[in-house]
Amino acid sequence: MAPTKKGKTKAKSTEVTPATPPSTKFPACMRFIPPSSVALTIHAKPGSKVATITDFDDEAVGVQIDAPAKDGEANAALLDYMSSVLGVKKRQVSLGAGSKSRDKVLVVEGISLEAVHNALDRQLHSS
Repeated sequence: MAPTKKGKTKAKSTEVTPATPPSTKFPACMRFIPPSSVALTIHAKPGSKVATITDFDDEAVGVQIDAPAKDGEANAALLDYMSSVLGVKKRQVSLGAGSKSRDKVLVVEGISLEAVHNALDRQLHSS
């Protein structure tokens, strides 16, 4: 008879535990990326007369961009505008996904979820 293997045994668990506890304080369009970055889901609206935040909900942050969607101009303008809104340097904001789509993911380094939420909320209510 062969000896039994020690170590890896597959136990079936009916309980699913999330990797990080869900945060009810912040919208789902904002996610923390360890150690100190935040991912923001953006719905960009290029070709506007003025750059502004139009809405801020669980799905995405709506941002009007004052540049055409041509040759990456709107992406550059979006990064510039979001860095000024969040009060960070331009090099701290990068495009994580969606370079050719209206739905984008921005990664902001060196900032907390609370600081991002407060800055976006302040900008939305000041316009």
